[in-house]
Amino acid sequence: MMTVISFIGFTAFVAFYAWFRLRKDKLDSSDGYFLGGRSLSGVVIAGSMLLTNISTEHLVGMNGSSYKNGCIIIAWEVTSSLALIVAAIFFVPKYLRMGLTTIPQYLEKRFDGTTRTLVALFLVVSFVVTLLPIVLYTGALNLESIFNVSEVLNVSKTQGLWITVVVVGMIGSFYAIFGGLKAVAVSDTINGYGLLIGGMLVPVIALLSIGEGNILAGLTKVFNHAPEKFNVIGARDSVLPFGTLFTGLIINQLYFWGMNQTIIQRALGAKNLVEAQKGLLYTGILKILVPLIIVLPGVIGFYYFGDSFYDSQDLVYPALIKKVLPASLVGFFAAVVMGAVLSTFNSVLNSAATIFSIDVYKRHLKKEASERHLVWIGRLTSSVLAFLAIVTAPLVANAPEGLYQLLQQLNGIFFIPVASIMLAGFFLKGISAIAAKSALFFGLAFYITMTFILKVDVHFVHIWGIEFVLNMLIMYGMSYFFPRQEITEEQAIEVVDMHGWKHTRLLSAILVVVTVTIYVLLGKR
Repeated sequence: MMTVISFIGFTAFVAFYAWFRLRKDKLDSSDGYFLGGRSLSGVVIAGSMLLTNISTEHLVGMNGSSYKNGCIIIAWEVTSSLALIVAAIFFVPKYLRMGLTTIPQYLEKRFDGTTRTLVALFLVVSFVVTLLPIVLYTGALNLESIFNVSEVLNVSKTQGLWITVVVVGMIGSFYAIFGGLKAVAVSDTINGYGLLIGGMLVPVIALLSIGEGNILAGLTKVFNHAPEKFNVIGARDSVLPFGTLFTGLIINQLYFWGMNQTIIQRALGAKNLVEAQKGLLYTGILKILVPLIIVLPGVIGFYYFGDSFYDSQDLVYPALIKKVLPASLVGFFAAVVMGAVLSTFNSVLNSAATIFSIDVYKRHLKKEASERHLVWIGRLTSSVLAFLAIVTAPLVANAPEGLYQLLQQLNGIFFIPVASIMLAGFFLKGISAIAAKSALFFGLAFYITMTFILKVDVHFVHIWGIEFVLNMLIMYGMSYFFPRQEITEEQAIEVVDMHGWKHTRLLSAILVVVTVTIYVLLGKR
C-alpha cells in the first residue's frame, strides 16, 4: 500500500507543480509553445536536458549492460561532457545569434530548402523508429516489475506490459500535447531532482547493506568480488572498445549534444546566452556524476545475482530495486522511473512536433498558417507520434546485446549522416547543397548495409567513424563537380542577449581534466 501511495503522491506533486508554474503562460504562439517563450534558466535547461537524455533505457539498459560488461560503457556518459563544452562554446552561440527554432532551419540557411526538409523528415522518422518505442518499453518493463501489473490485473506478463505501455504513453503525451516545451522543462526539473535522489538511493542503500553500515566497505567488497567490472578501458572484442572513443563515438556525442533537436531545443529556449551556456555546462557536470546511478548499480547487481541474469540483462535493475529498497521507497522510485519515462517521451514528442510544424507543415503544406494554427498542428503531430510509439514499443523486446546497445545501433542510422552535413556546413564553406544531400543518402544506405544486412565484423561505432570519413570524401568530390553557387554569411538576428557567461572556459577546462582523470584512475589494460 505504501508503494502505491508514495508513487501517486510524487507523480501528482509533479503534475500540480507544472500546472501551477504554467497557469498564466501563453501557449498559443510558436515561441511560447515550442521554445517556452525563450524564458528558460540554466538550472531548468540542465535539469530538462538530463531528464530528456536519462530515461529508463539508461536506468534499465545501461545498468543491464554494466552488469554484464562492466564499467567500459561509462564512455557513453563521461565523454558527453566534452561534447557539451563544444556545444556551449561554439554551437549554441551560433544558433541563438541566428534566432533558430529548429536545427533544420540552419540547414536551409546554409544549404537549401530541400536539405532542410529531408533532415526534418529523417529526424521525425528516427524518433518513431528508435527512441520513443525503447523509452516506452523500458519504462513499462520497470513499472510492471515493481507493481506486478500482470498479477494485479490477472493477465499474462505480455498483456501487463502492453497495458503499462499504453498508460505511460497516454500520460506522457498529455504533457507534450497540452503544455508545450515549458511544461516539459518544468516537470523535468522536479523529476530531475527525484531521479538524482531516487537513483542514488539504490547504490547507497545496497552498499550500506553489503558493507554492514559502511558505504566504502560495501564498495570495497563489490570491487574485490569482480575488479574487472570496474575497468573503463574496453578490449577490442568488448561491447564498447576503447578505440571507439576516437572514431565514431566523438561524432555521435557532438551530434547528440550540439545538433540534436530534442536536446538542444532547451538551449534554444534560453532567456539569453549566459543561461544557455550555464545549462549546457551544468549538464556536463551531471553527466560526470550520473554513472553512479546508471552504471554502478549494474555492477552491484553482479555482486548480488552473479551471472544468473546474463541471458536477460535488462531485468537485473528492476530485480535490484525490489531487493534493496524498502516498500515505502519503492513507490517513490517508481514515480521517479515514471518521471524519467515521461520526460524523455514528452520531450521527443515536443521536438518532433516542433520540427514537423515549422520545417515541413508551414513550408510545404500551409505557408500562411497562423501561430495558433501551428500550435494546433504541433499537438496533432504529438498525438499521432504517441500512438505510433505505443503500437511499436513491444517490438523492441529481447534485444540480444541489451536495449541500450540496440538504441545506439538504431540511432546511428540517422545521427551520423545528419552530423556529417551539419559539421561540413559549419566548418567547410565550399560544400554545396547537392553534396550534402548525396552524403545524407549515402550515409543512410552505407550504415544500414554494413550493420543490418551484411553484418560486417566491425564494431558499429567504428562503422560510424568510417561512414563519417566517407561522407566527407563524397561531399568534397560532389562539391568539386557541382560547386556551391554563392557563399553568403548566415544572417544574425539575435533574439536574446548574446553576452557569454564569464565562467564558461574555466568550467570547460575543469570538465576536461575530470574526464581524463577518470580514464587514468580506472583504466586497466
